[in-house]
Amino acid sequence: MPYCRKKRDFSLLSIRLGNIIGSGIFISPKGVLEHAGSVGLSLIVWVCGGGICTLGSMCYAELGVTIPKSGGDYSYVTEIFGGLVGFLLLWSAVLIMYPTTLAVIALTFSNYVLQPAFQNCFPPFIATKLLATICVLFLTWVNCSSVRWATRIQDIFTIGKLLALVLIIIVGLVQISKGHYDALRPSVAFEFSQDPSVGQIALAFLQASFAYSGWNFLNYVTEEVVEPRKNLPRAIYISIPLVTLVYTMTNIAYFSSMTPEELLSSNAVAVTFGEKLLGMFSWVMPISVALSTFGGINGYLFTSSRLCFSGAREGHLPYLLAMIHLKNCTPIPALLLCCIATVVILCIGETHNLINYVSFINYLSYGVTIAGLLYLRKKRPNLARPIKVNLLIPISYLIFWAVLLGFSLYSEPVVCGLGMVIMLTGVPVYFVGVQWKEKPKWLYRLVEKLTYKGQKVCYVVFPQDDPSETEPLTAKATD
Repeated sequence: MPYCRKKRDFSLLSIRLGNIIGSGIFISPKGVLEHAGSVGLSLIVWVCGGGICTLGSMCYAELGVTIPKSGGDYSYVTEIFGGLVGFLLLWSAVLIMYPTTLAVIALTFSNYVLQPAFQNCFPPFIATKLLATICVLFLTWVNCSSVRWATRIQDIFTIGKLLALVLIIIVGLVQISKGHYDALRPSVAFEFSQDPSVGQIALAFLQASFAYSGWNFLNYVTEEVVEPRKNLPRAIYISIPLVTLVYTMTNIAYFSSMTPEELLSSNAVAVTFGEKLLGMFSWVMPISVALSTFGGINGYLFTSSRLCFSGAREGHLPYLLAMIHLKNCTPIPALLLCCIATVVILCIGETHNLINYVSFINYLSYGVTIAGLLYLRKKRPNLARPIKVNLLIPISYLIFWAVLLGFSLYSEPVVCGLGMVIMLTGVPVYFVGVQWKEKPKWLYRLVEKLTYKGQKVCYVVFPQDDPSETEPLTAKATD
């Protein structure tokens, strides 16, 4: 078991809530409404999106206790389908998915922090990048220093962002009680600004999925969870319905004060909402978004580093990434890799262009993982399954998944096609870096030397019961 043979008794609910509730609820409503074409259909998309996440979470709960390894999708797919498929998920996540998502959330954080100082214009781009970089570096240091600190930050900022959303909901309900709900009347709510199509509805679901992303992150730290058989389902049954309720009520609150046209023309929905209803307290909205995104960055760093750790432990990434700090028991090399990749994306800029690629790859990995559950049921029917969901649950999810990705590909062939290309670039890397066993001896010696220096710099060692600890890095070189 990683992390010094010690399971962490952190708050599962705050980890799941903290990862799901981030910047998405302040960004996605505009995209969902734009593609849904009406207020009523957009609200249906938000509710159904939560239901789909619940189905996926139940499947992941079964996988989490059947294959009790940290690493989430990657660990399950590697165990079920083999190294190549698992590596492709790992490759796309490490290369694009997590660094880009972290960069976008960090930029959102810095934009909202700086916006009050630049009320009549946009904050300077250099200042935005600098603050985003400082935020990522600070939270990387926190996660390197202590798991307890990281989870305490997650607890605090999860409470903070929920309080901010509760404020929006309460203000919205007050508006509705005063009769300000014209946009929510059934006769108006289902007036379509465009003819609805399956392709556009699929894109609306993809937009909503950005806000719901993170529902599977608890599976990335399964080995650190106390009593996963009991606590994983409990976290699912509480967190997903709660998030769905909060998201739906937040959108209803938005429509209590804004017409669909006003919402679509706003680049910061929560700020527009605050300016219209909160008066002198409108500053609460930028701060609430900053709190939300700060906690989101911390959650993504926490889980993405565990993915790197799991990949290195399986031999798909350098062994240094499978090492933990001798005293703090934190995966410092994996955290530093995530931090560096994010900072590089921040420096390059144009990260928003990759969000659609990330969404497509994300949903592709969900579907492959849940298909693996069905394959494992057939291949190993007698395998011990402390949690066993009804087969209709994964089948229903996969039907929705196939329709969603199929029509998304039809509606946005270039974006989705590029997402597939990014993932497939990992094929040659896998065969050269992982499958090619007869590498030159000098290369093994170089890797060993770099690993040794990395150990000294980061003060890290292999976990005591990690099988890699007993396998010399130069095994091939000394044969």
